[in-house]
Formats: sequence, C-alpha cells, structure tokens
Amino acid sequence: MDTQLKKGLLDVCVLSVLRREASYGYKIVNDIAPMIEISESTLYPILKRLEAAGMVTTCTREHNGRLRRYYAITRKGEERIDEFLQDMQEFARICEIIRSEDPHD
Repeated sequence: MDTQLKKGLLDVCVLSVLRREASYGYKIVNDIAPMIEISESTLYPILKRLEAAGMVTTCTREHNGRLRRYYAITRKGEERIDEFLQDMQEFARICEIIRSEDPHD
C-alpha cells in the first residue's frame, strides 16, 4: 500500500477508535489491529500529530497506581473522519470509471 495513503488511513483509524470512547495507547493499538497493522512506536507520533492539529485532546488519569494518558477526539477530529469518508466516496467513483474503461476503444 502507498505510504501516504496508509498514513492517512492510520490517522482516520485512530480517530474512529477514539470516536467510540477516550482511550490510551496500548488499547488503541489493540482496537485498530483488526483494521490495519500498527505498532505503539507508530501510534504515538500519530497521536502527537493529531493533538497538534487539534483533532484529539489528552488527559492523565490514574490506573492501578500509575498515571495513564488518555486521548479523546475533538470536533475537528470528527470533521476529519467525515471529510475522509467523502474523499473515499469520490475515490470509489474514480475507481469505477477506471475499471469500466475499455482499453480497446
């Protein structure tokens, strides 16, 4: 898969997991695993980039005596998912046109 396409997919996969509920790194990786392969070392730069873009916020909570950073989607993150889905609909239409082209015309 094209690197840039995969990068965009990973961003939206992370946002879609956070759309369900605020979560932390390890759980996000496990929730994304059925969709696309991702490691924690790949996830954290994505979360940092999404936070810098205002698409996620963070807070720290105590869990079993340790602090854990939780990530939550923002309205801007929700809008990014919607934008991505619209782009994919357009992409699907283009793919259909490409498939239906007869190379012998």
